[in-house]
Amino acid sequence: MKVSSTVAKSDFEVHIQEFLDYLQESRGLARNTLSAYGNDIRQYADYLVDAGFSDWVVPSSVVNLFIGSLVDREYQPSSQARKLAAVKAMYRYLLDQSHVQSDPSLGLGSARVAKKKPKIISVAEIDRLLASASEGDSPEDYRDSAMLELLYATGMRASEIVSLDVVDIDLIEDLVTCSRGETRQRTISFGPRAKNAVLAYNRHGRPRLLRSNTEKAQFLNHRGKRLTRQGFWLIIKGHAARTDISSHITPHTLRHSFAAHQLNANGSVPELQSMLGHASPITTQVYLDVARDGGDNESNKSLPGSTRQGVG
Repeated sequence: MKVSSTVAKSDFEVHIQEFLDYLQESRGLARNTLSAYGNDIRQYADYLVDAGFSDWVVPSSVVNLFIGSLVDREYQPSSQARKLAAVKAMYRYLLDQSHVQSDPSLGLGSARVAKKKPKIISVAEIDRLLASASEGDSPEDYRDSAMLELLYATGMRASEIVSLDVVDIDLIEDLVTCSRGETRQRTISFGPRAKNAVLAYNRHGRPRLLRSNTEKAQFLNHRGKRLTRQGFWLIIKGHAARTDISSHITPHTLRHSFAAHQLNANGSVPELQSMLGHASPITTQVYLDVARDGGDNESNKSLPGSTRQGVG
């Protein structure tokens, strides 16, 4: 039998009031603080009821979707962080009291409010950087072009791109699989520019850098070993200098630029969150402000290596 929303809300309210009483007794919180906790947790409980849940036992994806709903409704990052902290505190209490067997908010980590907006460069500057990397026919030239095209087409972290093995790039389905640790893995699609650059590197660059047939790394240095993150940073710095880009550029600048340009090209926060591998949409939401600012007047042009040019 379906539980009415009124009954479900009353069931949630019992635990909410118990939690607030616990906070008052154990921590002596001020009335206004308790009221804020109550409002935030009741908002989450209302979200669960509206989603059809009759108790606190939900998958972690539901907590993530709740935070995503706050992003969509344009709550300030500080408000999102506060509400997530309240939900996490509630679940810790429920777990301690054996009202739930697991904490669905655990995998989201702590919400951190960005202190400053990510630094990006313009689409025109990205064009010049990618053009610089595509010049020349040395094995390093092919490698640099493939790495920069793939980085800007996917938004991967520098540590993720240098960690790629040959088997991680599927040039038939145009997918790259990247990992952070043993458990966090995601697959990202890329488009024809990145694909062509990787194909060219695989044909004309990597075989000339390779020293051992047992080497698994996709991107190699001049000794035939896996390129390091520091080595990749120097590569980007060198190309930026050759193109007279005055901004200080790091691999993360390209990741930030990819994110902002994607949103400007009508990308969604959930889609971008998945591509960037963020545990919480709060982290991704900061790019909304950057995208709105535009960063430059050219940010709505077609993206050089993005999914908006027929790139997956």
